[in-house]
Amino acid sequence: MGIGISIFLIAVGAVLTFALDVSSNGVNLDTVGIILMVVGALGLLASITIFSSWGGRGGDVVVEERRSL
Repeated sequence: MGIGISIFLIAVGAVLTFALDVSSNGVNLDTVGIILMVVGALGLLASITIFSSWGGRGGDVVVEERRSL
C-alpha cells in the first residue's frame, strides 16, 4: 500500500466517522470509518518505514585518502 492510498483511506475514514450522520441497519458507519483510519495509518507507517530503508539519505560515506610517494 502506498502513501497516497493510505492518506486516501484516512480521509475516507474521517469523512465516514465525523462528517456523515446517517443511520443504517446492520452497518455502523462510524466503526467502518475508524477501521479505515486505523488501516490507513498503519499503511502509512509501513510505507514510510519501507521507503526510508531504500536509501538515498546519505547512508555509508566512503572516504578515499591519497598517499604521497
